[in-house]
Amino acid sequence: MPQDRAPSGPAVWYHRFILRVPSAYGEVETSVAQAASSNGHHDRRRVVITGIGALTPLADSMPATWRQLLAGESGISRIENWDTGDFPVKIAGEIKGTPDLPGIDAKTVRNLARYAHFGLAAAGQAVTDAGLEAGSFDGERAGVIVGTAAGGMAEINDMSRTLDERGYRKVSPHFMTTFPHNMASYYIAQTFQMRGPNSTVTTACATGGQAIADATATIRRGDADLMLAGGAEHGVFPLFVASFMVLKAASTRNDAPKKASRPFDTGRDGFVIGEGAAILVLEEFEHAHARGARIYAEVLGAGSSSDAYHAIAPEPEGRGAALAMTSALKDAGIGPDDVDYINAHATSTPLGDIAETKAIKLALGEEHARRIAISASKSMTGHMMGAAGAIEAAVTALSVHEGRIHPTINLESPDSVCDLDYVPNEARPLAIRAALSNSFGLGGQNACVVIGKYSGENGRA
Repeated sequence: MPQDRAPSGPAVWYHRFILRVPSAYGEVETSVAQAASSNGHHDRRRVVITGIGALTPLADSMPATWRQLLAGESGISRIENWDTGDFPVKIAGEIKGTPDLPGIDAKTVRNLARYAHFGLAAAGQAVTDAGLEAGSFDGERAGVIVGTAAGGMAEINDMSRTLDERGYRKVSPHFMTTFPHNMASYYIAQTFQMRGPNSTVTTACATGGQAIADATATIRRGDADLMLAGGAEHGVFPLFVASFMVLKAASTRNDAPKKASRPFDTGRDGFVIGEGAAILVLEEFEHAHARGARIYAEVLGAGSSSDAYHAIAPEPEGRGAALAMTSALKDAGIGPDDVDYINAHATSTPLGDIAETKAIKLALGEEHARRIAISASKSMTGHMMGAAGAIEAAVTALSVHEGRIHPTINLESPDSVCDLDYVPNEARPLAIRAALSNSFGLGGQNACVVIGKYSGENGRA
């Protein structure tokens, strides 16, 4: 697709898509100074990450997903859950089968939308990883902010067909509590008896990052001590896939699925649709300290912005995305030179990867932008839509925690305009003081989360 034309009409896609600590992810090194404390943020309630759960095209847990990412493995494959027929897109980052939900009654499981099923599975992992269980915390001081882009669209599509073919009497009485976007947040709160702040975020591909930003703000202002935050998405179903096909936004590299998602490479031909969920346990520092929690990293700040440019295409100079990054740095109380790593939005689309490269240079200054490492999780997971920002924030936290960053795979012939260090094809060690997790969505909605190193005795609060 031409990269020098102004966007026009719906057929143009937005195209952007030192202590040693034992943990489930291996032995790690930690050393950090709280940069925010010296920038007027020392009296603010601190927010730390104490648990992570994930269900991704790579694996059914966060530790296994992390290992696959470091190994440079792709989770992209032929679609198996339904017949793609004459679809020109036959590949995706698909969740095969249905995850178990231990302890959840069968009736609830039957009535869950698939996206909410994914979210509840990831939330259970995150709570366990954090060393929590229902009743072990003050439920009125614990809340949930989980977002989704498509929500129960697949279930709406199926029930609409039932209505058309069999009449209204065959519409399920449970349907009204199946499809809404807020049902993942409800079921997670109900399962773990979290009666505090509860909401749902829908900002397209920026959803997961914005949910984490909102949950962080909730803890900072004193409304909660503990929050589950992230995103959940069921995106690999016929109508959703078809909607991106008609926009010519999705890769058609069906003969080589694992080579299809290739951010910043000259051969990229669109993003690969993915799905799954990622949930983070966020805690106020003193709350985590009081229970001796293991801490992965600290959420130093967050920022959001709007391109205010086009419903589909990115602002070509990256100005909106850059504003989200600079706002996040300001909120964190740190400067561009404190950033050592970026987990890029990097969807493997012709215009989006270029716009993000420009945005990074604008936000950090070109000289510093050329010094830092940047990698693209979507090269291996595909684009998990509303869950993308959450899984990438989780990956960023583990990168900071362990001092290792995963590669951008399939980067074989770098685009000359995308001329930064995108960590091609091989993982590397990297001491990280602070990192950015970028998420840019349809409608030009942008989110950036700043994640910093935490230091504490034996990695615990």
